[in-house]
Amino acid sequence: MSLISLLIALAAERYLSSSVWQFNSFYNGYINLIKQMNIIDPLWKTPFSALVFIAVPVVGSYFFLGLVEDSFLHMIFSTLILIVCFGCVKTRERYKQYLMSALRGEATTCELHHTQLLQDKNIEQMGFGQLLVWLNYRYFIAIMFFFVLFGAPGALFYRLLTRVAETKLIETRASADVEQQDEVEQVNENVIEQTRLWLSWVDWIPVRVVAFGYMLVGHFSKAMPVWLESVFEFSKVPHQVLIDVAEKSEDFMVDNEDCTAEPCLLVQLAKRTLLLWLSVIAVLVIMGFLQ
Repeated sequence: MSLISLLIALAAERYLSSSVWQFNSFYNGYINLIKQMNIIDPLWKTPFSALVFIAVPVVGSYFFLGLVEDSFLHMIFSTLILIVCFGCVKTRERYKQYLMSALRGEATTCELHHTQLLQDKNIEQMGFGQLLVWLNYRYFIAIMFFFVLFGAPGALFYRLLTRVAETKLIETRASADVEQQDEVEQVNENVIEQTRLWLSWVDWIPVRVVAFGYMLVGHFSKAMPVWLESVFEFSKVPHQVLIDVAEKSEDFMVDNEDCTAEPCLLVQLAKRTLLLWLSVIAVLVIMGFLQ
């Protein structure tokens, strides 16, 4: 059932772009509900309160799905949750805008799109292609892993954890777009830093597993030494492990003035890696190791 849900969700995610299917629409609704209950202030004062904030929807979805005895309905509900957790429309649109600006030779506009995406995701400075590799892992491959291993509640847990970790550390009034609908997020810096620490622990094994997949679909001999160096390097942040292996897995014999070359090459590499792990999951399901 998990394989069928993955295939349906991956196919549907690209075409279901309305706000009804976007994770942040539900996230904002959840935030507004807590505001109406007047518990938003204490919610962000301690890491424990943030953990409770994440756990409530996860536990709720777990018990809800546990009450669904019909296997077909269980698959439907799990698939719907997975579709909501998958992907990021704004990231895809930003990537398209970046490519269009690059094709028009607007280097300054490309840099603006790059900077805006970094700010939207509250991620430290990295190249545009590197950022796409990391977001492909965060919004697709990692969610696939958590869904297969822990079901829809697992996918929801990971997506909520990443969303909280992406919250800006200062009060920010968002624009009226789909992913950030006129909300004010004021959070404690220590809470967000603790959430990011939890996320780095959660990502420790999956990142290294996915990086191994990058070697398999790219230049294995060039990437293997980098991967081996990172396997037990606990101090190395997860995104750097993945990016270092990805860059060694692909050739970059490109024109430095062509700002589309690196992102396009790394995106194609990321897509091949996603297909690789989807194939691995399919084989494990067929062999009976996964359900």
